[in-house]
Amino acid sequence: MDIEKASFIGLLLVVSAAFVVLLFDFLQPVFWAATLAVLFHPAHRRLMVLLKKRRTPAALLTLLLICITVLLPAWFISAALVNEASTLYKAIQSGEIDLSRAVEWLRNTAPAVTEFLAGLGITPEKITESVSSAAVVSGQYVGSMAVTTGQNIARFSINFLLMIYILFFFIREGERLLEILIIAMPFGDARERALLTKFAEVSRATVKGTLVIGLIQGGLGGLIFWMLGIQGAVFWGAVMVVLSLIPVVGASFVWAPAAIIMLASGEYIDAAILVVFGVLVIGLVDNVLRPILVGRDTRMPDYLVLLSTLGGLSVFGPSGIVMGPIIAALFLAIWVMFAEEHAGRTLHEFLDRSP
Repeated sequence: MDIEKASFIGLLLVVSAAFVVLLFDFLQPVFWAATLAVLFHPAHRRLMVLLKKRRTPAALLTLLLICITVLLPAWFISAALVNEASTLYKAIQSGEIDLSRAVEWLRNTAPAVTEFLAGLGITPEKITESVSSAAVVSGQYVGSMAVTTGQNIARFSINFLLMIYILFFFIREGERLLEILIIAMPFGDARERALLTKFAEVSRATVKGTLVIGLIQGGLGGLIFWMLGIQGAVFWGAVMVVLSLIPVVGASFVWAPAAIIMLASGEYIDAAILVVFGVLVIGLVDNVLRPILVGRDTRMPDYLVLLSTLGGLSVFGPSGIVMGPIIAALFLAIWVMFAEEHAGRTLHEFLDRSP
């Protein structure tokens, strides 16, 4: 490589790094715009056919569809979540919600279980303290998020409007932007097309397999809590959305203790309804819907989804619930391509292999 070419590549890297630093504070609006554009690309293509390939009207209608089906519901749910988290936090602090009653009922009803847990160093007092602390910390966390958002309402509004603006152009010019990206990247056009296709495929499947299924489980959990008159239904539904990332037992970490509290309070019929609904409806959502929403070849391992989501939450905040798994999907897609090209084998046969 001659000095002239090396200098040009060095300048290219420096300017690109400076550009990334310049836009770093706007990473999340750009990410959400790109993600929503990918997820709603099939709908946009159908609208393009109906509108005879008129790009601007099709993009505007797709943007309207995203606002109605995603953005507005997310706004109202977030407002309700913050309000209920604050109410629940105050109820626990004031003693209106007494968690020790359920622990005492468990001690009297199932002494063998209590003794077994005591042998592991888990006493009823520790359980009560841990559950109370977890509920209080959760309420404080959501409340602090509300305060932070309120204090930075101008910044939040700017980022939201920026995301909408970028989303419109990603929808309308998405295919052209991808072609430009393919031409510019130095990895080989065939490999770049395969990588972008695989990334879109895995990202779409990952979002469906984590966020959509989690929202359905959390929504069903919040619905049954509301129907049974349990305080903070929206808040506990949101907690179930996050816990649904834990395979098999995720949402049961919320509804099972709630059923125990009901039993301790003598609400036997409501407790039975909650258990039956939790096992037969909430518990089966993952097994029934995941194969439908997520193809076998595009599914990420459950442990990778969980780890990437927790990592995303720690790095990006609430947006990490989606950003983490999508970054992991890109990582996985690149290594699958590498294995297929250079090892002549596919990693999916190992990732999907049953123990």
